[in-house]
Amino acid sequence: MRLIPTVDAEGAVLCHDITQIIKGVTKDAVFRKGHIVTKEDIPVLLSVGKDQLYVWEQEEGVLHENDAAEILCGMCRGEHMGRSQVKEGKIEITAECDGLLKVNDRGLKAVNGLGEMMIASRHGDFAVKKGDKLAGTRIIPLVIREEKMERARQAAMEVTGNKPILELKPFVHKKVGIITTGNEVFYGRIQDTFTPVIRQKLEEFDAEVIDHVTWNDDDKKVTGSILDMIGKGADVVICTGGMSVDPDDKTPLAIKNTGAQIVSYGAPVLPGAMFLLAYYKSEEQGQEKTVAIMGLPGCVMYAKRTIFDLVLPRVMADDPVSAGELAALGQGGLCLNCPACTFPNCGFGKGR
Repeated sequence: MRLIPTVDAEGAVLCHDITQIIKGVTKDAVFRKGHIVTKEDIPVLLSVGKDQLYVWEQEEGVLHENDAAEILCGMCRGEHMGRSQVKEGKIEITAECDGLLKVNDRGLKAVNGLGEMMIASRHGDFAVKKGDKLAGTRIIPLVIREEKMERARQAAMEVTGNKPILELKPFVHKKVGIITTGNEVFYGRIQDTFTPVIRQKLEEFDAEVIDHVTWNDDDKKVTGSILDMIGKGADVVICTGGMSVDPDDKTPLAIKNTGAQIVSYGAPVLPGAMFLLAYYKSEEQGQEKTVAIMGLPGCVMYAKRTIFDLVLPRVMADDPVSAGELAALGQGGLCLNCPACTFPNCGFGKGR
């Protein structure tokens, strides 16, 4: 690549797009990379402020921004993802299905820390819809050393285990059992307003409610129902109510007595501190199966967004949640209860 006066550019090959910006009218390329400049083009180029032009001159070991952008995109793009055409060293990556976006934070930092290139993504561990933009990548200079792109690729692959930095896990069909607890509901003293909220949130995913029962505060009945629903093929069991430390709140005990592995009873998220997550290993048609069991505190019934909204997408994508990941939700785990809720376009659950 070399720089020449525009007035002498007839016959030269442009090595980058020439953009024209007219406020409120247009922001687009008037000439694309690879265009051979004609005599008639020169006044147009001068009118967009290009007194000098970078024209292509192949140099060994040096990549054009668009060629380098293809390498950068390859580091990022996983399965179920589409991409835009390369333009001015930029490529956008989009979702080709509904699912859960995973971002390898260490891989992202390894690339962005090298300079001359960048990857900007959505926050990981959140649901995305088909067609959503997932990330944008760009090579900063017009040309970049091939060796540097290889160094970036090696740095990313070293921390990701030779996998793309971005992963899109499609949501899968889940059979769900719901257990409503509480003497006040069981004996008809108040109406059950909790279950409709759970059903509404499940409608955002490919979920099928296969059973729903209501029990008083009897841990043995709740334990029995959890195991019964798992026997009927439930992939997820959701228990509502009875999650506090009061002596008559027996839901955590009921879940523990199933033999499930308790990931955490309690989460650093408000609303949702008394949340419980467990995994139960069962066998179905001779194959091992993992069932997610969630104990939901009362706040899920009345608060717009809670811990349930942060964990449910991961459960629906078969993405195991660890105790450490729940602990990391503390930063960003405070919902500000805004008058107009904009979740997930806010900071709730995004502090990591």
